[in-house]
Amino acid sequence: MCGIWAIFGSEVNVSTLWHNSLKIAHRGPDAFRIENVNHLKNCCMAFYHLAVVDDTFGIQPMRLHSLPHLWMIYNGEIYYQKLIQQQFGFDFETNSDGEVILHLYNHGGIEFAAQHLDGVFAFVLLDTLKRKVYVGRDTFGVRPAFCLVEDGFLAVCSEAKGLLGLAQCSNDQSVDIQPFPPGHVETYSLDQGGKAKLEEVKRFHQIGDMPKYKTMAPALVDSISTNIRNLLDAAVKKRLMANRPIGCLLSGGLDSSLVTALVVKNAKEMGIKYKIRTFATGMPGSTDIKAARKVADFLGTEHHEVFFSEKEGVQALGDVITCLENYDIITVRAAVGMYLVSKYISEKTDTVVIFSGEGADELCQGYMYFHNAPSADDADVESRRLLDVLYRYDVLRVDRTTARWGLEVRVPFLDHQFTSYYLSIDPKLRQPKDGIEKHLLRSAFENERLIPNDILWRPKEGFSDGVSSEKRSWHCVIKEFVAPRVNDEDLKNAPKTFLCNPPSSKESYFFRQLFEDQFPGRPFWIPYYWRPKWSQTEDPSARMLKHYKYM
Repeated sequence: MCGIWAIFGSEVNVSTLWHNSLKIAHRGPDAFRIENVNHLKNCCMAFYHLAVVDDTFGIQPMRLHSLPHLWMIYNGEIYYQKLIQQQFGFDFETNSDGEVILHLYNHGGIEFAAQHLDGVFAFVLLDTLKRKVYVGRDTFGVRPAFCLVEDGFLAVCSEAKGLLGLAQCSNDQSVDIQPFPPGHVETYSLDQGGKAKLEEVKRFHQIGDMPKYKTMAPALVDSISTNIRNLLDAAVKKRLMANRPIGCLLSGGLDSSLVTALVVKNAKEMGIKYKIRTFATGMPGSTDIKAARKVADFLGTEHHEVFFSEKEGVQALGDVITCLENYDIITVRAAVGMYLVSKYISEKTDTVVIFSGEGADELCQGYMYFHNAPSADDADVESRRLLDVLYRYDVLRVDRTTARWGLEVRVPFLDHQFTSYYLSIDPKLRQPKDGIEKHLLRSAFENERLIPNDILWRPKEGFSDGVSSEKRSWHCVIKEFVAPRVNDEDLKNAPKTFLCNPPSSKESYFFRQLFEDQFPGRPFWIPYYWRPKWSQTEDPSARMLKHYKYM
């Protein structure tokens, strides 16, 4: 995980603005560099480096001897860059996986470059000869990017907080910060004064479409189950590229358990000598802690259990909301445990690369409300909708809570080949079956003995629920904490106080207050509150749904 920050066309001396970039220093604790672009007026790039693949040459802005007119800052991982190098005959100058972006752009342009990237990324690329700036982000928005654009001023940053206060550089004080759309590249031209003008917006990859690049993914066969296993296994294997210790967030649910099992299997096959570390978090009596312990014992990992008290959990809410730049109820609830376990990993271990199971519920219809879908086609539409907004909710959560502590997260369920294949399967086969969500995914691994069978068929337990015991849910703890802190009159007037996404409960009101303290007037950073569809309950907790059942 790294942090990128860039500004173009500032009317204020850029040397007075770079301090804004310090707000994302946590994303790259290993090195820092900031550079004014030579012979271009009012252009500046800053980079915070987390050394994972290339410790020596990964520092940015990146420039190559063979392409000195190109400058780039980039956060992400590109897999199989050596395959691209062989395919096009590129001469690499570094060991950095990001270098391939510069060569691909020079070979075929920015859209061509983005379409040939197997990985996750957010980048800013400057071509000083053409006086063009290009901004791009991966298909699911796994790597974050925010933009501020107005009246010739362009600013880009990994997190919105790094752009706060920069609107004063523009002539229009109403300018605001927006997330850069995933799966897109944008082109800006620079005039002689360094002013930026938007020229073109292109979507280079649609969710569900097969990628255009060459791949080392296994060939498809007639068996759906075999294809699911092979593609998920390949998705995990390619993400093991790292020179730093690897670990897994393990909740004991299906998604994290499968990912962990495949990490352990592939690590052994690749000759990785150390034990893979697993990390589970929760309060005393946590259902996740119990299930994760069972999986860790089965796989023989170096397992860590990170407990937190109710007091520690609620006291973290303010920091979590600042970290997330988000006030959605389920996102905040689920983020607390992930924030605290990431803090433990950073402070107590040397593990840096962390695998997680995000994306599986959206892709594989794992949420319990999918049981109530009117039809297979309706369920398919909902699955794709969730994938399209992941970058504002679960993907945002896992990025921010890990990056806050200098960790790099990897999410194999959002692999291009895996997702495109899974979405191509008949929607009827992807629906819950026999009262069990993600039945197709579970059945694909049924006879593989990768994880205990009762874990393979363990019912869905939301991360925000599993951190707590069966007798006292985490959402109940939060509601008790906020009840005396929000009065009834304020809640009643919430629709007048907050015109965008007005809170409807004391919990959501409390979260919104904490958010507004840090990010006033920016409620549009989330389009709506996450809610279960086709359900009678308004609370997003899975434990409130009629299909919910414990282990």
